[in-house]
Formats: sequence, C-alpha cells, structure tokens
Amino acid sequence: MDLRVFTEPQQGATYDTLLTVAKATEDLGFDAFFRSDHYLRMGSADGLPGPTDAWITLAGLARETKRIRLGTLMTAGTFRLPGVLAIQVAQVDQMSGGRVELGLGAGWFEEEHKAYGIPFPPEKFARLEEQLAIVTGLWATETGKTFSYEGTYYQLTDSPALPKPAQAKVPVLIGGHGASRTPRLAGQYADEFNMPFASIEDSERQFGRVRAAAEAAGRKGDDLVYSNALVVCVGKDDAEVARRAAAIGREVDELKANGLAGSPAEVVDKIGRYQAVGSQRLYLQFLDLHDLDHLELVASQVQSQLA
Repeated sequence: MDLRVFTEPQQGATYDTLLTVAKATEDLGFDAFFRSDHYLRMGSADGLPGPTDAWITLAGLARETKRIRLGTLMTAGTFRLPGVLAIQVAQVDQMSGGRVELGLGAGWFEEEHKAYGIPFPPEKFARLEEQLAIVTGLWATETGKTFSYEGTYYQLTDSPALPKPAQAKVPVLIGGHGASRTPRLAGQYADEFNMPFASIEDSERQFGRVRAAAEAAGRKGDDLVYSNALVVCVGKDDAEVARRAAAIGREVDELKANGLAGSPAEVVDKIGRYQAVGSQRLYLQFLDLHDLDHLELVASQVQSQLA
C-alpha cells in the first residue's frame, strides 16, 4: 500500500509552506506529494494569502525534490486548453527527471470560475473526453510526426506534438463517483483510478465498474492502479486526535466515519479494509499544513506498519 501526501492549498498556503511539506514528504519516506487544482477557498477557511497555481507549484517542487512523485488530484479541465496543458506537464516532467503524474478532471467548482473570469461550460464531461484524447495523443506522437484532432470543442492541425515528457508514459489519473461515464473514460485512458472520499463499500463497487470498463476497452482490469483519497487525522491518544480534528474544523466521530482518524492502530486497521476491496494506494489529505508532527506520526506509526 503506497501512501501519498495530498494537500489543499486553496484553503491557505504559500509556496514556501508547500515546499516545506513536500520536503517533509520526501524525508519521511512517503511515495508522492500531490495537490488540488483550485483558485478559491472552500468552507470557513480564510484562504490567505491567496491561491497558488498547481502546475507552477509543481514546477518549483520539481527542482527542489529528488525522489517523490508529483501530481494533481485533479487538474481542472476548465482551467487550461489541452494543448497548453500537454506542454506544461511535459515540461514539469522534464524538470523533475520524470516524476510527474497527471490527474485530470472535468472541473466542478463554479464559484471559483466566476471569481477569476474562467468560463464554466455546461458540457464539461464531453470536453474532458476530448482533452484526454488530445493530451495523450500529443505525447504518444512520434518525434518528427504531427498530430491533428478534429473534435466538437477542440481542433488541432499539424501540431509538432512537442515537447515530450521525460517519461515514456506519464501516468494519467481519472477519478470520481459517476457510475457510467467515469468508469468508461478510466477504462480507456487511465493508468490509475482514484475514488475520492468514499466508503469502503462504494469504493469496492466503483472499482468493479472500472475493471469492467477496462476489459470492455480491450485492457485487463489489473492494468490500472486503484486508489482512494481520504482525509487523515491521527493522534497518539484521544486528546491529540481531538486537537487535530478541531484545528481543521471537523468532528472526530465524523472523521472516523468518513476518513482515516483515530490512533495509528485504528487507522492501520481501516486501511487494511480498503486494501481488502482492491485499493492499492492512498492519498492522505493533510488539511493542517503547518502540523509537520502529524506527517511524522503517520510515517513512523502508520506507514511503518504497512511496510
């Protein structure tokens, strides 16, 4: 079971804070540092000092880290044209020496689009399908050949399909709860399917749908990695769990029901139940990015047991 650190910087974080967390991620032996792709805070957080851009952040971290994988859960398809996104991700992959992964989603948070003047089209999922075809098609085009695409929303003519990523294949992540279209896209394009903030039962059901969709697309179900994203709140004792829950504005019982919360032993047990239904990787959503002791505790008392 791979454990990855997942951050939500729109809730309030500077680049320097993210760099500190990323370096701790690497030093503590976690597999990867991922971040969300949002421009507006959610809930009661103040969001100060303001948003950071996902791919600019990852470009900086690519030069400041050596081992960990770097990526997004999920890049919003509404934020970037697919040809531009293919260039950005390929460049950051080069800058990292081949450690980048692209999580790509349709985009959903209408308020942030209104706040920053970003179009919020009604046909987001159909656009996402074309975006996936274009980004993966550009990367797969042999050097010296061109790529063209004639879609409903995007048209590319004789693109040189450059630059190329450092990796022969940048892993593509697709995720979500949708019962039909999401599994179909994952079965066709994804190297990893991520089930965000879901119960064990819902995860098992969705993993089954994705496996079936992959097989319908002529692939094996095991061609994909299956993962979950879950909020984490671990403490050495009940008081520490309660303190960490209060710091992120959540209730302990709710976190235990819907995330990974409690003592290290409780969290290891619940991780085992996700693993039993097919989850191979967990994105641990750390919401208090100044609590580096939390990362250290999870590394020493949870990750060590899973190893």
